[in-house]
Amino acid sequence: MLRLMTAILLVCLSATARAQSIEEKANVCGACHGEDGIPQDKAFPIIWGQHAGYLYLQLRDFQKGVRKNEIMQPIAEGLTKDDMMALAEYFEKKQWPKLPQAAASGADAATAKRVNGSIGCTGCHLDQYQGDGSIARIAGQNHDYLLKTMLDFRTRDRANNPGMSDLMNAASEDDLKAMAAYLAGF
Repeated sequence: MLRLMTAILLVCLSATARAQSIEEKANVCGACHGEDGIPQDKAFPIIWGQHAGYLYLQLRDFQKGVRKNEIMQPIAEGLTKDDMMALAEYFEKKQWPKLPQAAASGADAATAKRVNGSIGCTGCHLDQYQGDGSIARIAGQNHDYLLKTMLDFRTRDRANNPGMSDLMNAASEDDLKAMAAYLAGF
């Protein structure tokens, strides 16, 4: 797996270095995030249709090393602030793809609604989990990415939003699994 990740990183860094236009730079993103907006690996997030403010902040956090990822950090380090904003705006204009993910079971949906009631996901991500501005859309996101992200916040492996870590620690791991199933099929 490490060999594959290294190969992907080298190809992306080489392509990013050669890319001049925002479209060329955005095409590099397609290697992991999907040329049609659907990532090949379910552990990678959908970025098509995601809010520009949120995407920009994530790229900035990768660049500063506040958000850790062995593929994204070196790519973000090669981007200017203007590139990051242009990429964020480019992807925001794309149509959010519909993934073939099953709706949550009745039990998972009930648990997710209870969890939302106690930690208030919709307070930031809004009623339909669509987010806005610098807040991520999480409805319809890849299930595996959602679960990994929530668990990474819980363990503080993802440290670029301490408030999210606190919220994820207010729910059990089983609650987060139900929430991921609910959001993925939303």
